[in-house]
Amino acid sequence: MKRITYTKRPMNSQLTVVALALPFIVGLTLPLHAEQGHMARITASIQPELESYVAQSSVQGRMTIAGSDTMQPVLSKLAMDFRRRHPEMKIAVQGTRDSKLSPEDVFLTGLSTMRRGDGDTAGHFGAYDVQLLASSRQLTEEELKRFQSRYGYAPTAVAIAQDAVAVYVNQDNPLSQLTLSQVDAIFSSTRKRGMADIKEWGQVGLDGAWEHAPIQLYGRDQRSTGTLPFFKQVVMQGGEFKKGLIPEPGSASVALAVGKDREGIGYSGIGFQTSAVKAVALSEAPGSPAIAPSIESVMDGQYPLSRPLYLYVNKDPKQQWEPKILEFLRFINSREGQETVARTGIYPLSAQQVAHNLGLLQKNQLHAEARK
Repeated sequence: MKRITYTKRPMNSQLTVVALALPFIVGLTLPLHAEQGHMARITASIQPELESYVAQSSVQGRMTIAGSDTMQPVLSKLAMDFRRRHPEMKIAVQGTRDSKLSPEDVFLTGLSTMRRGDGDTAGHFGAYDVQLLASSRQLTEEELKRFQSRYGYAPTAVAIAQDAVAVYVNQDNPLSQLTLSQVDAIFSSTRKRGMADIKEWGQVGLDGAWEHAPIQLYGRDQRSTGTLPFFKQVVMQGGEFKKGLIPEPGSASVALAVGKDREGIGYSGIGFQTSAVKAVALSEAPGSPAIAPSIESVMDGQYPLSRPLYLYVNKDPKQQWEPKILEFLRFINSREGQETVARTGIYPLSAQQVAHNLGLLQKNQLHAEARK
């Protein structure tokens, strides 16, 4: 099968908002958005209780966010919209391919691979400390233990959006639903859910020309620290992928590859859905309802592969919030911030989640003031 060659965009170190090592294809809109009707439905789901953003202070300076490829499009958009309100801010969104370290290790060390170019180490640290991690999964106990061992406190986790990992097939594929056991048997060599190996489309109910058509697998490469381990743990129960899976360098490229391969199947975030692919409905077990990823099914948790998207913040609970970080988090948890989230094709927070986040920010600030 002919592979697609990907070329990175050259990095412009002078951009105010920089998204590094984006795993997208030159010449395509970033990210690969869902259709306009889908986007309109997502935007309409923003709950009326969300309040508009009103800045508490005018902030300036630099901020670097390390993290998930899945979250780069939404964070780049949030950073640009935030800068329209705070033009003296410069926010870099650092991708997984810009460093030999994982995003979690970059967050642990606090050192960005972004450089100002003046050779001044102190300037490098001052300008590009990494205080925020974008993660499409919760940090593991081991990661939290390492962080706490280094800093003496745990990072603060703030959910900024809701996402779904979709199982995509080509738009021409008549398949409409799968069980998680079938998905495991398609992708996994270990098949911990107990079903026999599935290699052909006829084994999941397709007939005619599809019956003996081989299934071609696509997924994230090993640099993925969010979507890949999430899929592996939730769907495959910690099992191993088949050797025939074609690893793709980013979430968008998985959807693109499946859209070009009539016999393909892959997994990626719902925000990367295009008209060339469709997301199949998933059921927990044979006989249970098959749930498609939708605004409603993700927000109420019925879709089996729903997940929050997080920003983790390196903040000492004894210290007050840095104004620039506090303002950025307040913006994300406003009506305008969640409208920005919706425009990238992923799902906004509920009013209850936003209220929880704002309460967390205020409680953390008051707690630090009480220690003075």
